[in-house]
Amino acid sequence: MPKKIIESKPLTLPQVTTLLEGLDRELSQFQRKTLDYVSSFSKISAKDAEKLVEKLVKSCDIDVSEAVQIVNCMPETVEELRVFMPRHKVIEAEKLKQMLNLLDEYRA
Repeated sequence: MPKKIIESKPLTLPQVTTLLEGLDRELSQFQRKTLDYVSSFSKISAKDAEKLVEKLVKSCDIDVSEAVQIVNCMPETVEELRVFMPRHKVIEAEKLKQMLNLLDEYRA
């Protein structure tokens, strides 16, 4: 019987790590592989990721899904950051620099 989806929301890689590590049962093979992947590619802590997503959404006027992808990859240049912006959305260079400054605050 298929499982019913109760809620769907974008999560950062660190949040997925925390979620999977917090399960009180043995992980399936798929969950273990997912945990290995997200653990390898997480660049900041789950708490910092959540704060950073909130800051990006509030101060830079982008969607949560866009902010999550940015936090997952932590781009270092304006050119890298532009990859995550939809083509139909024009974002000023100053706003992109502001995003990079926010990212720099959380970089390890």
